Amino acid sequence: MPALRTERLELVPITLPFVEAVMAADRARAEAACGARIPAAWPGPDLVARAFHPSLDAIRADPERRLWGDTLLVVAGDAPRVVGSVIFHGRPEDGIAEVGYGVDEAEQRQGYASEGTRACVDWALTQPGIVAVTAVTFPWHVASLRVIERVGMTRAGAREHPYLGEMLVFERRRR
Repeated sequence: MPALRTERLELVPITLPFVEAVMAADRARAEAACGARIPAAWPGPDLVARAFHPSLDAIRADPERRLWGDTLLVVAGDAPRVVGSVIFHGRPEDGIAEVGYGVDEAEQRQGYASEGTRACVDWALTQPGIVAVTAVTFPWHVASLRVIERVGMTRAGAREHPYLGEMLVFERRRR
């Protein structure tokens, strides 16, 4: 994915060196790899568990597919800082990409998730073979539902989480 810019954000592609640094809990190397200060809670085991589902070996074996479209949301300026990320869970085989997003707690409620996710979904829908982008969230997750609405997704169904109950599925299709 090329670096993208929005009104307030630079969307920096997540690279294998960044992933390796995060998984090694090496803050200095992670910041050097992305060119920005990372949040205080990063890198941490919760971030790794949420963001990098495949093993490091699987990412190393095929980083272009595994890290396809994954970006850091960076507020540029004199002291660039990472405020969140948008991930696609790898390049899809079936043409339907699933997007996930998160913003550091200290940076929430400023529209960064909506702004960055919209740009990433727009990009994904221009890629060869991609026909739709989906997002999945819980019905009670109001902030996530707002992001999904602002990105222009519509409800496409539901699925059951094995422990937490119903999850809503939204999608935006290529026009």
